[in-house]
Amino acid sequence: MANDNEGLFDKEKQNGPIMKMERKDGEPTIAFKGASLAALLIGISAYLIGLFNAAMELNEKGYYFAILIFGLYASVSLQKAVRDKEEGIPVTNIYYGISWVALIISILLMGIGLYNAGSIVLSEKGFYGMAFVLSIFAAITVQKNVRDTQKAREVD
Repeated sequence: MANDNEGLFDKEKQNGPIMKMERKDGEPTIAFKGASLAALLIGISAYLIGLFNAAMELNEKGYYFAILIFGLYASVSLQKAVRDKEEGIPVTNIYYGISWVALIISILLMGIGLYNAGSIVLSEKGFYGMAFVLSIFAAITVQKNVRDTQKAREVD
């Protein structure tokens, strides 16, 4: 019986070496990268599916779509500016300030739009707000993961 088990283990070794990509020091794990990307895709998809199925005018849908795109861009831009400053890469104060203002404005526009939307029930407002916040947070995290991965691989 013991010989059968040894043969089983030997067969596993004979299948050849498994190539494993080594994670560099400072690089996020594949699980964290995947979770961040999944959160981004889920947040954006949920928001857009909800927007597509919403019973609102096309101009309202355009408003909420534009705010999503504006918020995503502003959050990635701010993350890049903050990270550049931390790493000693020159960032002008005007760009840094505009990045903060753009993100704050996008969040305010979303809040004001949802507050004044009489045609949307409260549960839908919460849905759009949470999908928006999830998307922004995930966009920042994905951008951070890209930067961390790039930096870790440049070391070699």
